Amino acid sequence: LRIWVKRGINLVVGNDGHIGDPYVVITSSKQSVKTRVVTKDINPEWDEKLGIRVANHSHSISLTVHDRTKFKFDDKLGEANLDIRPFVEAVKLNPNGLPNGSISARVLPSISNCLNEESSVFWENGTVKQDMCQRLKNVESGEIELQLEWINKFKPRRARNTTQAVD
Repeated sequence: LRIWVKRGINLVVGNDGHIGDPYVVITSSKQSVKTRVVTKDINPEWDEKLGIRVANHSHSISLTVHDRTKFKFDDKLGEANLDIRPFVEAVKLNPNGLPNGSISARVLPSISNCLNEESSVFWENGTVKQDMCQRLKNVESGEIELQLEWINKFKPRRARNTTQAVD
């Protein structure tokens, strides 16, 4: 799964009152990836594409925003759970041949999925994608804009023509 972490919106100010140095950590099972740190910004632009292996499609992926600090543990600025089940179901449909922009699923916001607004799973340039804006839980404010994209690591090879001409 490729996760394009686009930007943060209205992140909370750190516990010590300073504008933070935020970064995002995405975790699936035992694997974690993280963005670079953006200094002194409550509306950071990460614009980073991170890859993560998804072993169990029924589990959610956790996203945590941290504030880098120099002399102690980094502060947590919020978290969200990415429910990828609707996305994976759309991938299983194998929508090859659909025109770009074809929508295969719509996901409405709920308390459990942390979506800020309706999110569509769509087909673009041969892959399934989903744009989403995730509300951060357990904080006063903050959202993260993302895009999910399914990447097949092993693409099947083309079958070779094994027929031979007969004289």
